[in-house]
Amino acid sequence: MPERTRSSNPPNLAGAVQRPLFQDRPASNVIPFESFNPPAPGKTRKPAARPAQRRVSKVIEGQGSLDFLPSAPAKPRTLGTTVDSVIYCEAPVATTLHRAVAAALDWSMVLIAYGLFLATYRLCGGEFALDKTNGIVFGSALLLIALTYGLFWTIANSETPGMHWTHLKLTTFDGFQPDMRQRVARFAGSCLSFCTVVGLLWSLVDEESLTWQDHISSTFPTPRALDVQLFVRR
Repeated sequence: MPERTRSSNPPNLAGAVQRPLFQDRPASNVIPFESFNPPAPGKTRKPAARPAQRRVSKVIEGQGSLDFLPSAPAKPRTLGTTVDSVIYCEAPVATTLHRAVAAALDWSMVLIAYGLFLATYRLCGGEFALDKTNGIVFGSALLLIALTYGLFWTIANSETPGMHWTHLKLTTFDGFQPDMRQRVARFAGSCLSFCTVVGLLWSLVDEESLTWQDHISSTFPTPRALDVQLFVRR
């Protein structure tokens, strides 16, 4: 009987404790946000700003200073006779003989046109009487044809056929292509030089072989290419 009583009573498990299955781990170094309390904000005093001190460059005694030469002022080109040149570009001026050939070809064109005028006048029944009136009329017709010929190429902003055939072109003293105003001034200067003849002979005594129309218009004829010059200055 006593053995049955002991076996019928259930065991008391109230004080039973299970052993941990894993070993104790060391505490983590990560601080959770819940346990972090930031310090109360306090007023921090900024250090007083120091007055700016000027840095004085110390010049060592006996140290030399660099002497820079001033830039030389721009001077015009000088000729072989130390005379200032009016032409600033490197293009050469056409020789007097070269220009004379071009002028002769242009005047031949004018004379051909004048011959056609006289032929037309004759075919229309006109007579060539050697009197003062006819001399003035025919002389004026020659000048009018010559002026029309020169004015046509001036308005066309191109060189004359004589300059084309002799491979000449007009350029300014700075080396640029002349504009319409300069071409008109050259045409007027050419008329003045032809009427006085002195303007054409001026190229014989000028340092750069320039005529009046060259100085008036600030232009001059020059070869189109140096390797096709018909006449070379010696």
